[in-house]
Amino acid sequence: MAPGKKILGEERRQLILEWLKTSGEPLTGGELANRSNVSRQVIVNDITLLKARNEPIIATSQGYYYFASPAPEQWFERAVACIHKPQDTENELNILVDLGVLVKDVRIEHPVYGDLTASVMVSNRKEAAQFVQRINETNASYLSQLTDGVHLHTIAAKEKQTLDEAEAALKQAGFLLSE
Repeated sequence: MAPGKKILGEERRQLILEWLKTSGEPLTGGELANRSNVSRQVIVNDITLLKARNEPIIATSQGYYYFASPAPEQWFERAVACIHKPQDTENELNILVDLGVLVKDVRIEHPVYGDLTASVMVSNRKEAAQFVQRINETNASYLSQLTDGVHLHTIAAKEKQTLDEAEAALKQAGFLLSE
């Protein structure tokens, strides 16, 4: 593609899908916009259209990710109820990823909006650090700040025992919400 040439409509959306599918890591809206020679807002609209076609694209703090679930390998999932201060977020995430757990999302129960869920998709210390850094750089708030630190995570692992170990580690750290 010649520099400065704008890629239009459906061709651009197909390229976005190809780039996301072949990338080993999430791609930011800015990066996709640069590759396509369009604005980031055009990319946001394209992603919305692709999601409406049931393409498994997830927006994470690191960028967009094509999440085609691997068919042969089964992952186990569990929701864990946690509570901690904002400054403990990176420690909480590191505890989980160090055990080989994928932190898929964070959920809260908001008094007005009901259940609010945000994608996290963190599976290693680098991604955990990037997630926290992005929150700090943008002066965004953690969802859990709306509920005095109370939140749920959907966690996933290849073995149920790993999820048990993750829960035990959260409890030991004082991050597991007790009954």
